[in-house]
Amino acid sequence: MHYSIPILALALIFLACVCASAAPAKASKPDTERGFIMKSVTVGGIDMKYVVYVPLVYDPAKPMPAIIFLNGAGECGTDGLKQALIGLGMAVMLDSTQWPFIVIFPQKQDVKTLWEDEDAMLMATLKQSKKDYNIDDTRLYLTGLSQGGHGTWAIAAKHPDLFAAIAPICGWGDEDIAKKVAKVPVWAFHGDKDEAVDVERSREMEKWITAAGGACKLTIYPDVGHNSWDNAYRNENLGAWFLEHHK
Repeated sequence: MHYSIPILALALIFLACVCASAAPAKASKPDTERGFIMKSVTVGGIDMKYVVYVPLVYDPAKPMPAIIFLNGAGECGTDGLKQALIGLGMAVMLDSTQWPFIVIFPQKQDVKTLWEDEDAMLMATLKQSKKDYNIDDTRLYLTGLSQGGHGTWAIAAKHPDLFAAIAPICGWGDEDIAKKVAKVPVWAFHGDKDEAVDVERSREMEKWITAAGGACKLTIYPDVGHNSWDNAYRNENLGAWFLEHHK
């Protein structure tokens, strides 16, 4: 697991309250709700839960930038909630002013699968979110940590024209993936003491992207283990970097 019990308990209470408060007593349009909102989408006859964060500044009349966040192994499951509690979701809770985005939190259900195996679910979640909210197609971004860091590389490679920029954190890929994302703006993050995913995996991606004619910004944190995501999401002004990139 990627979290401590006290933090998880507090976050669960917070997110549950926000989700509950986001559900009005009477029916309303989806785009009138704000906060972390529980939703579900049916894929292959199965209802799959996910969370969408809608900021207070969201104006349904104006297209808004959006981020898709891909969770790591510790947040896999079918509860539809844990994936919003680690990484980007917690950063949003701590300082929402840094994240003026609609943020989509799909949940990878099986820890044994890879995100590219669940591409249909991910695309269905994005499609439904576009129906519910006025998302700016030119400012759609992708990020994730650990398994989700790999997923960021892999999903971007499957859909290289979809995302304006990506930020894989402590992830991994291969040379074929690197070639497919070479034209996509990338900011990758890794801790040099990571024992779960070796930092060399990010250095390899940077090397392969450069060889393919692209550019990969890589931030390596000294004396940091697997949890490089708190630094990346809380301390690097990553949201502002995303907004520098449009398709």
